Amino acid sequence: MLGCDVIEKHQLFSSRQTTETIAAAKQGDVDAQLALGFMYDHGEGVSENDAEAVKWYRKAADQGLAMAQLNLAIMYYNGYGVPENKAEAVKWYRKAADQGKVGAQYSLGVMYSNGDGVPENDAEAVKWYRRAAGQGDVDAQSMLAFMYVTGEGIPKSPIDAYVWWSMAKTQGDAEAAGNLDLLKSQLTRKNIYLAQALATTCYESDYKDCD
Repeated sequence: MLGCDVIEKHQLFSSRQTTETIAAAKQGDVDAQLALGFMYDHGEGVSENDAEAVKWYRKAADQGLAMAQLNLAIMYYNGYGVPENKAEAVKWYRKAADQGKVGAQYSLGVMYSNGDGVPENDAEAVKWYRRAAGQGDVDAQSMLAFMYVTGEGIPKSPIDAYVWWSMAKTQGDAEAAGNLDLLKSQLTRKNIYLAQALATTCYESDYKDCD
């Protein structure tokens, strides 16, 4: 009986919380709008409804909330609750990226790399990978290293590639670790020494002093 009582109280609290969130969202509370979008997105407290999720993400995004902008970009990218539109996804990724949202920065880099929703531009891709890498995004760190190896959008630099694959490796990226071993076999001892010193500085500065 105690278990049932606890469940009933939890359900009442959840229902009350949902009602309060809806009311606050309708009154223009930006955090409530984001929360309500998430609730519709994931079927939390309400029936899952992608179109409603888009509606509330957009209201919060229009008020400048970076997380809502990122979520709205994802909805446009995947065509959830709105027709798929990669250019519109880029628009909202950029707004969130400009506010420092690391996931948006990495996604924007990928879209520039692939020419997805924007003309392909490796230099722009590098710019956004670098920003995301500097915030500790492991995928961006690995992609930035790859760009340094290939010279796409940035001058080739095996030492800089070594640094960023090292950063990704410290976060458990097995592919980066393998790439690092392969790269190391192609470097002179002097360059390995230089790369390791720079990698240590990069790591100890929390990715601020890496160039």
